[in-house]
Amino acid sequence: MNHLIRARSVFDTEIKGLQTVRARLDSNFSAAVELIAGALACRNKIVVLGIGKSGNIGQKIAATLTSTGSTSVVLNSVDALHGDLGIITDGDVLIALSYSGETEEMIHLLPALKRFSIKLISLTGSLRSTLAQHSDVVLNVKVPREACPFNLAPTSSTTAMLVLGDALAMAVLQARGFRKEDFAKHHPSGTIGRALLTRVRDIMRSGVRNAVASETLTVKEALLVMTQAKSGSVCVVNARGKLVGVFTDGDLRRRMAGDENILSKLLPSVMTRHPIAIRDDALAVEALKIFDERNIDDLIVINARKEPVGLIDSQDLPKLKLM
Repeated sequence: MNHLIRARSVFDTEIKGLQTVRARLDSNFSAAVELIAGALACRNKIVVLGIGKSGNIGQKIAATLTSTGSTSVVLNSVDALHGDLGIITDGDVLIALSYSGETEEMIHLLPALKRFSIKLISLTGSLRSTLAQHSDVVLNVKVPREACPFNLAPTSSTTAMLVLGDALAMAVLQARGFRKEDFAKHHPSGTIGRALLTRVRDIMRSGVRNAVASETLTVKEALLVMTQAKSGSVCVVNARGKLVGVFTDGDLRRRMAGDENILSKLLPSVMTRHPIAIRDDALAVEALKIFDERNIDDLIVINARKEPVGLIDSQDLPKLKLM
């Protein structure tokens, strides 16, 4: 068989499995979200339980929950009976993954779990299994078939568990009112942290590097201000220091050909009024979006009083490593 044909067949089988599980979502999913959100609101945690491939998926689900502010740990079913049950405290919510619902190690663990005041959510493909019968909420992940040609190796079923786990994590995130700023707290390092923690004021050129000129100045005088700031543009302000326009070296070049007196002109007659600007307390990623959407080289930064306090030069963006 052609390798591409086999690959596409796997995709098709797993997509069909996901569509089947998606169509089956019901009030049990909502109940699971409420249980998890309720436990977290009471400062409890989520304990994820699984064996083999399901255990591997459980580790990913726990990691996603934790990274989005839902405290989660993984409990090994075997080690649990040898002291690791100490992880569990009353009020926790357990998420147990077992496609058959009859995994021996997990079934042996159920009596010990019942000694705690906990809620058990199971992800299983068998609603009549022992695990399902002992669960407070059952999420059905039964798929038509595995992508394995022998219908044996966990493939479609583990994908369904993974996606359902992601769905739980995202629904809980929404239920708890988790924000981008909260996400940044859990990812202080790397690209995500920089993108979500960095503010415009942290990356803008300010002070002597921010060219600002009064609207009473001529173009020649404004060019001196731009030269001193080593900037390709100058913010134009009125008598109250409010931003009223911008003049760039590009504006100068375009006008010089048709106006030999351009240098003696006052800025209001040549500047661009109502220039694009961003607040100094905005996230730096918002500035990136503006650069992507608008054909500009410089972005003016203003404060709450609409005074130009800085400038972001597009040439500075690569070294900031925000994306």
